[in-house]
Order: sequence, then structure tokens, then C-alpha cells
Amino acid sequence: MAYLSLFPLNLVAYPGEALNLHIFEPRYRQLANECIDQHTTFGIPAFVDNRLPGYGTEMEVLELVKRYDDGKMDIRLRGLRVFRIVDFDNPVPGKLYAGGTVHRYPEPPDAPEVAPELENLIRQLYGLLKSTVSFNKEKPQPYSYQIAHGVGLPIEGEYELLTIEFEFERQNFLIDHLKKVIPIIENMEQTKDRIRMNGHFKEFGPLNL
Repeated sequence: MAYLSLFPLNLVAYPGEALNLHIFEPRYRQLANECIDQHTTFGIPAFVDNRLPGYGTEMEVLELVKRYDDGKMDIRLRGLRVFRIVDFDNPVPGKLYAGGTVHRYPEPPDAPEVAPELENLIRQLYGLLKSTVSFNKEKPQPYSYQIAHGVGLPIEGEYELLTIEFEFERQNFLIDHLKKVIPIIENMEQTKDRIRMNGHFKEFGPLNL
């Protein structure tokens, strides 16, 4: 167990993810200043459906990019590990911001194996989207966390992925999602092609009736 200062946000951050934040609220300016001065970490619990369901990612401040005259600041962060809130204080006694006792999960292992089926589905998806696949399975960040923001998951799905402890289970979760999403996108492309052909001269091949 550990005690973390908490900065709830309407997003899901993952271990290994780089995140840039503009800090403007007084409570979070206080939190960020303390983390910078004391070299401590803080947590970003996901705020989903107007509530804190409990899971988040512990973050370290890599760089204070800019401090403005009015006290606002831009900071660069990196995700470390997943945590689950056990007790929540809002605010922390004597502070402006929230905090809580959390259960920390281990930091994920570097570059775990990637399921070939998942790689193939990613290539299919990005082929349909006419985009280049920029994910790299050799990076230290687990592949599931690399691709989670780029496969069309709603925030609820991104949060569910965060709650899954093991990489092979996260990859299976993403495989199931992509198997549902890719046929929908394929059908959309076919529909767009039919719309584009509407009003044009059409040539049909012979039918074997």
C-alpha cells in the first residue's frame, strides 16, 4: 500500500505513456509544485461516467516545460504503474487536492511477446484507415498500452483495459475488440464506395444463373 496525491482526469493514462499537461487550477498547481520540488509521484485516476471507478496510473514528472507568470504551468509526464484506490480523501488534510491510499501493481515487464493475431488485426485496421502503423513491439512499453488509444476503444473500454493485470489478457481483450470493429469499418468503406458510384455508369460482370 502507498499514499498518492491524486489528479483525477477524464482520460485513461497507461504505464509507459508520455503525457503533456497544462496545469491551471490552484489545487493541481499545488500538487505539481510539490511533486517537482520533492521529486515525488502522483496518480491520475480515470474519471469515467462522472465517477471514480478506482483504477489509475501513477505518474512521474519528467520535465517542467514552462511556468507562466500567473502560476500556471506545462509539465511532461510518464506513466509508471497501475494502481487501485483503497481509500479516497478529498481533499487531503491541509491541502487543496485529493489523495488516497492505493494498491500499486507491479511495473509491467519490458517488451513482452506480441500475439501475431493482434499484429495482423492492427495491420488490417490501419490499412482500412489508410494510415501507417507506427507501433513498435520492441519498445519497452507493453504493446497493449501502445495501441490502446489507437483502436477505437471508448473511454469505458480504455478503462477496462487498464484494470486487466496481465499483458496476454489485455492483448486478447484487444483482439476481441478489433474482430468486432474491423467488419464495421469494412462495411463503411463499401458503403462509401457505393455512394461514390451512385449516378456513374456501371459495368457488371456476367451472372452464372
